[in-house]
Amino acid sequence: MGTLRVMVKFKPRDTQRARELRSQATPAERLLWRYLARGQLDAKFSRQMPVGPYFADFLCRELMLVVEIDGFSHEMRQDSDATRTQVIEAAGYRVLRFTNAEVLGNVEGVAQAIRMAVDVVRSLTHP
Repeated sequence: MGTLRVMVKFKPRDTQRARELRSQATPAERLLWRYLARGQLDAKFSRQMPVGPYFADFLCRELMLVVEIDGFSHEMRQDSDATRTQVIEAAGYRVLRFTNAEVLGNVEGVAQAIRMAVDVVRSLTHP
């Protein structure tokens, strides 16, 4: 009997754009990354990962969790942020949003909120 091969259509990532976004990270994104890198919050996060037509600031594939940091430019485009959140949630992710001011003013509190969300999602998916 022969082997059945199924061809999966591969959708290429825009890795060049992701690289650019990582190199242009805001001070708040760089600060929060110190807490998210290397699984420090009991979850592996990646930076600037594509989700549909958007790039999530931070994404945990295992827990389907996205963390977005909203800067000044986001205050001017709340409608597009709402659409962005809807698209990301439609892809099956939970979205946590924090402002630059929250991260810069209380990064440990933001990290604690993310850790709590990680624990909640983990308890729902691994009871």
